[in-house]
Amino acid sequence: MISTLGVSQPRSVDLLPPTLQTIPEAIGKNIAIARARTRSRIMAVVKADGYGHGAVTVARAAIAAGAEWLGTTDIAEAPRLRAAGLTVPILTWLNPSGVDAEAAATGRVDIAVGSVGELEAVLEQTSPTALRVHLHMDTGMAREGCPVHEWDALIAAARQGERQGKVRVVGLMGHLPLADQADSEANAPAVSRMRQARRAVMAAGLDPPLTHLAATSGTLTDPATHFGMVRFGAGLAGIDPSETTELHGASRLTAPVVHSATVKAGTPVGYGGTYVTGTPTNLSVLPLGYADGIPREISPDASVEIHGRRHPVVGRVSMDQIVIDTGADLVPLGTTATVFGPQDGVTPTIRDWARWAGTIPHTLVTGIGPRVKRTVA
Repeated sequence: MISTLGVSQPRSVDLLPPTLQTIPEAIGKNIAIARARTRSRIMAVVKADGYGHGAVTVARAAIAAGAEWLGTTDIAEAPRLRAAGLTVPILTWLNPSGVDAEAAATGRVDIAVGSVGELEAVLEQTSPTALRVHLHMDTGMAREGCPVHEWDALIAAARQGERQGKVRVVGLMGHLPLADQADSEANAPAVSRMRQARRAVMAAGLDPPLTHLAATSGTLTDPATHFGMVRFGAGLAGIDPSETTELHGASRLTAPVVHSATVKAGTPVGYGGTYVTGTPTNLSVLPLGYADGIPREISPDASVEIHGRRHPVVGRVSMDQIVIDTGADLVPLGTTATVFGPQDGVTPTIRDWARWAGTIPHTLVTGIGPRVKRTVA
């Protein structure tokens, strides 16, 4: 890969694996920021394994900091949280494999239903207790949730299910399609629909449901969207999609230098030789690539931190490796490089990497591969 003039260090040095470190203290600080913005209950959404940070670790830190609910994608994710001793209410609202009513009841998991068909599939099953249900209404996404013209049918079916003792409607939910704009006028149509849905539920004789609409951006920017509860997910990891609030980065991705070499000017680097050194320099290799979540397409600005200095990533990202230009420094084997971490003025942040890759931070933290060791700070 690299034209070598110098000699790389002996490989007898013990090398730590690439590591994603989760920082519970930062998660607690992010919950505190959310708490300062709302009087509503806070649900800590820990789907996608806690946005790549470890669902149990994130959940424990969030609950310790004052979150009162947990949210997951699928019922199958809940037992792990219960086994960790977490007893707060859990809501799951996507359930791509369908709802297992017995598992939901046994695990004390609330479920969301977004269509008459979904609710009927639940009512056809038997469970030891009435299932706690949140009616999921489409408030402007056309992605999930019950369309407005079917609300009456879903509410009527839920009312019938309550009479049969099979379900109990305890919640009402929707989504804000334009929350990232941090504009109350953009959110107003969804807020109006949520209020309309709540009136319809109560007019049908159901008890006033716990209503929730806002995710992280809405939590941080628009109190009118908060209702009885907010769903704080990306914010736990330090990601504010609205880019209005400075949250605390909750993870640090590091990797050891596994090879270093001195090269001459005019040396092509990596597959295709897309980068050629302009002067004599030193190059180091990190054992991370696109199989580990490093985006293959990144801008020339991408860099990592070593010993308090940023060094650019050069050449193409490989499946298993990236190359760093360390300039005049021949970096010893085993030296730790920080790919991203909490903002300190030098270390690249996850938002920096998202900008360099032309994507959003969520993609990066949820895409860190299984070869990367997970630890807790």
